[in-house]
Amino acid sequence: MRLKILQAGEPVLRGLARPLTREEILSDEIRRLIGDMLDTMRDAPGVGLAAPQVGLPLRLAVIEDREELLKTLTPEELAEKERVPVSFHVIINPEITALEHETVDFYEGCLSLAGFSAVVPRARKVRIAYLNERAEPRSVEASGWYARILQHEIDHLDGTLYIDRMRSRTFTSLENWSRFWKNKPLNNALEE
Repeated sequence: MRLKILQAGEPVLRGLARPLTREEILSDEIRRLIGDMLDTMRDAPGVGLAAPQVGLPLRLAVIEDREELLKTLTPEELAEKERVPVSFHVIINPEITALEHETVDFYEGCLSLAGFSAVVPRARKVRIAYLNERAEPRSVEASGWYARILQHEIDHLDGTLYIDRMRSRTFTSLENWSRFWKNKPLNNALEE
């Protein structure tokens, strides 16, 4: 079932989501929620969706960066963003650690800020410890675009939106991003 994606201004997007217990994770209700969130994310389309975005203050997010989404980017863009396909997975009760101090700037969007984008600095490499949908402990080291996706979704679980981290002078509608900034070096947007 496709769920409604809440837009900025909804209080649940600004609150701290609560951890799930093992019993909750293994419940039919959470299994259904994960399936519905996957359908909603793919339909949007997006690369991640956190439970607060569908109105539930739970520390749960679904992640997937499908090959078909990458086909719209040039090989140069894929290399610059370190963007590769990421298989579907669920992160529950994640804990994040930046693995290096290097940050990278790229335009970023959000399903809860439909129609807008801005340059957001993010750590290039992170480690995430989390539980999967079977309540099993997992960890992953991610870099590039995958690290960005994880940071973005975990921010949602902490009540943070990308507009809290963005380089404010780069905030733009997607229409204007396509018209003025899409094919220009990022430095141009940062200098304007």
